[in-house]
Amino acid sequence: TGEPLIGRLVIFDGLELKFRELRLHKNSDCPVCSDEPTLTELIDYEAFCGLEEEAATATEQTGDLDPNELKAWLEQGRKVTILDVRTPLEYDICRLEGAKLIPLQELPGRIEELRQCEPEIVVYCHHGPRAAQAVHYLHRMGFLGARNLAGGIDLWSRTVAPGLPRY
Repeated sequence: TGEPLIGRLVIFDGLELKFRELRLHKNSDCPVCSDEPTLTELIDYEAFCGLEEEAATATEQTGDLDPNELKAWLEQGRKVTILDVRTPLEYDICRLEGAKLIPLQELPGRIEELRQCEPEIVVYCHHGPRAAQAVHYLHRMGFLGARNLAGGIDLWSRTVAPGLPRY
């Protein structure tokens, strides 16, 4: 609705409650909007800012835990806290035995609950991304023994417990 801002810039001054409109002219030397642009696609900002390297370094430091490795730990009786960061609905579909449910969005408000648990924490979600976020957060909060279950409960059900429901 209304007139698009093509060729114009609107500036709002919140202190004075005033609007200003500036007319913009096409720059023939612009790498984006000239007649022969040299920039025709978005750059990879995560790579540009070094976020991929940071994530790779974090994975190298902590390493994801293979489902078969976790199975061996449990069979050996190794003391470990299993943390499920999925939603309650997902938890009701299937879960690892003895897992503590703290949905990812609730983790900051419930972090103290983990202080009484085993220092070694294996975090899982459906496929792994939410668990990776949780592990990153837990490391920042001082839980250096937190590791991500590679592939989440989906890979667990395909490799370790084929009878576990998949969704």
